[in-house]
Amino acid sequence: MGMQISRRTAMRRAISVAAGAAAATTTIKVAEAVGARRPLPFYKGPAASIHADRRTPPRNAYVNVVWSVSTLKREIALTFDDGPKTQWTPKVLDTLRRHGVPATFFVVGRNLVEFGDLFARDADSHEFGNHTWQHEDLARQDFDGAIETLARTHEAIIRTLGRVPTLMRPPYGHLGGSTMLACAELGYSVVLWSRQMLESEFGDNPSGLVDYIVGSSGSGDIVLAHDTGPKDRLVALDQLDSMIAGIRARGLKFVTVSQLLGPAGA
Repeated sequence: MGMQISRRTAMRRAISVAAGAAAATTTIKVAEAVGARRPLPFYKGPAASIHADRRTPPRNAYVNVVWSVSTLKREIALTFDDGPKTQWTPKVLDTLRRHGVPATFFVVGRNLVEFGDLFARDADSHEFGNHTWQHEDLARQDFDGAIETLARTHEAIIRTLGRVPTLMRPPYGHLGGSTMLACAELGYSVVLWSRQMLESEFGDNPSGLVDYIVGSSGSGDIVLAHDTGPKDRLVALDQLDSMIAGIRARGLKFVTVSQLLGPAGA
């Protein structure tokens, strides 16, 4: 008779394989706590939003988290994640330049270090936010991991582009308490999105994606796109001209995320 494997044991093995031996112990403890409905570790791990010494307050008193902005202004922000890369970033920049559209690029630090010169011509027209060093899932990072990947990218943006970033977008839209604590240390606002290019749903119908983005976007929206990644993302990038024209025809003005947020940053 074969040995039976409990559901919890199978989950432990799957986590260990996915996360690697170094992170497996912490991840299993978190998974056990969730499964047993016990509190997660109070002052350590991805969920903790308080410094482990329980004495040190966050450097900033609050962190803004935004999906969109409630505004009467007919403004919208176009954002691009994961670059820069020679793959498609130049194509995006050429299109934006042709239409005079500012955008916000959430850059991956290691990509910026290698390909930052792609922004040389257009840097003054756009805004740049932090998207971690190598697209880490911040919901799996404790404070030390979150602050390391964000601070490293923060410094890369300053060195490469001469800007001090104030915005962070978490890869996959995943957040943990440790990420919020790291953002409080760095003075970041967390920027998510309210509209997303749904390339995989319109692979055979590019004009349908244009209709969707143009028809559904409105004042205060933050639109998510990517300037590198799987080939299906070209469905959106190839239609940028039409999307920009259509959105403008509806009386909307393109601004950066910070411009959309306004002086208060919220």
